[in-house]
Amino acid sequence: MKRAAALLGVTALALALSGCSGARRPKPAELPANPAQIGVQQGWHAALGEVDFPLQPRVLGQRVWLADGAGALVELDVVTGREVARASVGEPLTAGVGSDGQVSAVVTRSNHVVALQGGQELWRWLLPTQSYTAPLVAGGRVFVLGADRSLTALDARTGEPLWTMQRTAEPLVLRQSGVLLAVGNTLVAGLAGRMAGVNPDTGDVLWEAPIASARGTNDVERLVDLTGPAWRQASVVCARAFQTALGCVDAASGEVLWTHAANGAGGISGDGERLFGTESDGRVMAWSAATGERLWTAEHLKWRYLSAPLATGGAVALGDSEGNVLLLSPDDGRLLERLRVDKSGVVTAPVAAGGTLIVVTRKGGVYGLRPGQR
Repeated sequence: MKRAAALLGVTALALALSGCSGARRPKPAELPANPAQIGVQQGWHAALGEVDFPLQPRVLGQRVWLADGAGALVELDVVTGREVARASVGEPLTAGVGSDGQVSAVVTRSNHVVALQGGQELWRWLLPTQSYTAPLVAGGRVFVLGADRSLTALDARTGEPLWTMQRTAEPLVLRQSGVLLAVGNTLVAGLAGRMAGVNPDTGDVLWEAPIASARGTNDVERLVDLTGPAWRQASVVCARAFQTALGCVDAASGEVLWTHAANGAGGISGDGERLFGTESDGRVMAWSAATGERLWTAEHLKWRYLSAPLATGGAVALGDSEGNVLLLSPDDGRLLERLRVDKSGVVTAPVAAGGTLIVVTRKGGVYGLRPGQR
């Protein structure tokens, strides 16, 4: 009998892996007093329903697109938090939000890609697989990365399928956002432990660059997949392979610039000179973007469940499962500022636009944070 692919939640899987030795995860230390070196203040607050899927907020200019697990989509002004538009696809989501500023797209639990414009549904198309990565809307097309590592291109106006690239499915995949972005006229996607450059017009693979290879003796140990968010500067794209490695690739040529062993599950961010990421044990690390050399390790958040970071405004911002927003120094990882938004926990990497840091919590709280006056 052919075995169906198992779709595992990243948190559950990470806990299973960390618990293989039988040891319980140690209790994290209490957070230190707030150094208040930045003076972050809440500028605005908006509300969604519960966020129980791997949400990827989409920022374009002064707008951010968000969604909740029940299928509600909202467009907010990042300066004021004012609701610009709201719509619903009428069923729970597994991936979103993709947008080019005109057309937005999400994927539902019934595996439908749904495109909307101006709060109205344009079309929906049934995928042959599940997807946990926000669709990429670009060049009049909607690109979808399937959980089975397939890629599909759809016409953004009509939903007509343009091409599909199918890959051999792995026995296990992550219920977590992967890597899918445009670099010039190349579609860059994470396919298992490899980063691939794809012709967006035809679906032909232009190059493949290995970040990590499967290893181990069973399906869990051999699980390897690129996780988002990735970080891009010009033609260089850097990404993490789940609990294995991170590395950078020149998307213009497909050349692997470097790879480095790392044991994290979330995506990475960078400031041009450094890359930042969180390890599975709560350590925060920085690496040289040029060489992959480790620059520093911060231990003071060890054993906390942390979001992927965002390098912005001279700080590294991230959230934890208790609803704390933490801003660290990019120079050495020391704590610069902390505040708590709500107890349900930060569920996605922060995003930033217009001088505002935006975080989303599991209960659907959306918080616009800004530096205070010092």
